[in-house]
Amino acid sequence: MKLRNFVAIIGFLVTSLTYCQSKQISLEDIWSGTFRTEGMQALHSMNNGKQYSVLNFDRQNRTATIDIYDYKTLEKVKTLVSSSEIEDIQGFFDYTFSEDETKVVLTTKEIPVFRRSRLGEYYVYDIAENSVVKVSDDLVQEPTLSPDGTKIAYGFENNLYVKDLASGNVEQITTDGEKNKIINGITDWVYEEEFSFVRAFDWNAESNQIAFIRFDETDVPEFSMDVYGSKLYQTQQVFKYPKAGEANSKVSLHLYDLRSKKLQELKVDKSYNDFYIPRIKWTKEANVLSAQYMNRHQNELDLWMINTKSMTSDLVLAEKDKAYVDVTFNLTFLKDNSFIWTSEKDGYNHIYHYSNNGELINQVTDGDWEVTNYYGFNEKSNTIYFQSTENGSINRDVYSIKLNGKNKKRLTKTNGFNNASFSADFTYFINTHSSAMTPPEYTLNNSKTGEVVTSIKDNDKLAKKVGEYITSKKEFSTINVNGNELNMWMVKPADFDPNKKYPLFMYQYSGPGSQQVANRWNGTNDYWYQMLAQQGYIVACVDGRGTGFKGADFKKVTQNELGKYEVEDQIVAAKKIGALPYIDESRIGIWGWSYGGFMSSNALFKGNDVFSMAIAVAPVTSWRFYDTIYTERYMATPQENPSGYDENSPINHVDKLEGDFLLIHGTGDDNVHVQNTMRMVEALIQADKQFEWMIYPDKNHGIYGGNTRLHLYKKMTNFINRTLGDKIEKDSEADTSSKIKG
Repeated sequence: MKLRNFVAIIGFLVTSLTYCQSKQISLEDIWSGTFRTEGMQALHSMNNGKQYSVLNFDRQNRTATIDIYDYKTLEKVKTLVSSSEIEDIQGFFDYTFSEDETKVVLTTKEIPVFRRSRLGEYYVYDIAENSVVKVSDDLVQEPTLSPDGTKIAYGFENNLYVKDLASGNVEQITTDGEKNKIINGITDWVYEEEFSFVRAFDWNAESNQIAFIRFDETDVPEFSMDVYGSKLYQTQQVFKYPKAGEANSKVSLHLYDLRSKKLQELKVDKSYNDFYIPRIKWTKEANVLSAQYMNRHQNELDLWMINTKSMTSDLVLAEKDKAYVDVTFNLTFLKDNSFIWTSEKDGYNHIYHYSNNGELINQVTDGDWEVTNYYGFNEKSNTIYFQSTENGSINRDVYSIKLNGKNKKRLTKTNGFNNASFSADFTYFINTHSSAMTPPEYTLNNSKTGEVVTSIKDNDKLAKKVGEYITSKKEFSTINVNGNELNMWMVKPADFDPNKKYPLFMYQYSGPGSQQVANRWNGTNDYWYQMLAQQGYIVACVDGRGTGFKGADFKKVTQNELGKYEVEDQIVAAKKIGALPYIDESRIGIWGWSYGGFMSSNALFKGNDVFSMAIAVAPVTSWRFYDTIYTERYMATPQENPSGYDENSPINHVDKLEGDFLLIHGTGDDNVHVQNTMRMVEALIQADKQFEWMIYPDKNHGIYGGNTRLHLYKKMTNFINRTLGDKIEKDSEADTSSKIKG
């Protein structure tokens, strides 16, 4: 076996400092917020390019303020809005400026609908007049100011409305909206979850036209979830959820003209059958709308330009891929309506520049690395700013490059994860940097050179606090598995003894394009792994084939076979790590959540000679139970690919279970339905396989709220100790006994 270190990240404090570290990390520490990082809330760069705004909270006085700071001095210039000075509202916790920054939408109350969608109470604050207007007495969705700041559009009960802020007049744009049938301007469940947006309407530049997507859910099958609550009788949540191979919403594109009061459908010059419209966006021209159309297989993506004055359409770009085409938010129109686009067509995700009619001007970036974020284009200097993995797939750096692809500069100098927020004129950027050894720190940087101008905020207090606890270094390496160099991290006990044998506990997610092995600061699970390490476990994570940021071929190798190559990689990786002299190969466990739960189940069943235990939280147990957009992107439909669905679904391999298995799910999971776990339970029962399981009433896919997370992690920790840690306790007792005898 070859384990090649390509970067050795020393933990926050090296092992030699363990002698002055005395505290053991507890689950209560993790879930009470002991290790919470400080950040910059709702950062917005002002149009003048010299200032930025931040949302600040005074918890003692229970007030919220939007404060303006100077980029150059970092001094607070003024408080723009304070909840204590607005009589009509109690407070706010989020804000959005109008395009001209004359008005601000203040969020005062929100109720979650699904993962991204919210029903809320909103106010529009007029900065010059120091006055507020309530958007609606009802709880509405996605309030969006017109570019000129005179009107606001929003969704309510599946219809679209526009309010004139001066007169207070409300105009209802659509009238056919109906729950579980027709939705106007707000996405349905599957679009929200898988195309990552909720607001399906957009203002044009002149604030006189609104384009929107209409969803006809009539033929989409309904899914229902019991809501147990605290009442005598449970209720039901019923919503449209298209499972793989079933009917999707029928989508159509529409336009409302505020001058003529005319509502009409927009059509393109091509006949589509069973398709998606994953993005719409107005161009720099007030009468030209861009719309992206995608076939159901998601391997063809068409970019259309629709002229709403002449009612004509032009297909300017057609992307095709043997597997699938990724949908992004990176489309950017320049003044001449040429546009910037990102694509994997050369094997890695890169930036391209096209003319307004779709002719390729040039490929801006290229190389065996990925563009991971597009920040924007500075027209004055003809410069694009982006983030990439050029410095290693586990790292992120900020770069600049000319539109012609020349003069590329690395603007961030410190290895780890760097993410930028640029000033409106691109003079400065606020960089957020973290690594496995450094908590998040915020610096003001010069956008031409990348040099740090000054430090804004750090997490030194958190670093000092972590230093009081017994922690171990997170060791990054690669491991050769099935002919591929896979990224890996490992955490060992602080008092690691290479002459001892330790149980191995593996974590992974493994979903297409994902990444868990990354050089960034701890998440809550990382503190849990530190706790487990101090209890005598070695914890490891390997990103196998199908994960992201190593090229399209590496990511898309799992096409039509989700759960085959990823599982093979975890099994082989476990064997290789298990062969190390300090690993007890008879005690290897694995866990994961969601796709990771699908994986851990499969690994335990198919790798029953390697893994002795697994924990699966909210797992997909058969891709037949999951939604159309995600599943069919990678698997086609069950009708087209039945073997791909069935041969790699853990529900069909329960007969192979030999180790210890813990299955966990929330009954209120609208994403991966508890049906997955119920069907798995029944299959295990009929196969006469013993297992453990835990159900969390009314909890969604995140399984949180109140004491829930603490209970969940206690449950998993106890299971790990009982199934993998029994020998640790016996060894510990033996050591203690020998010391007493001595």
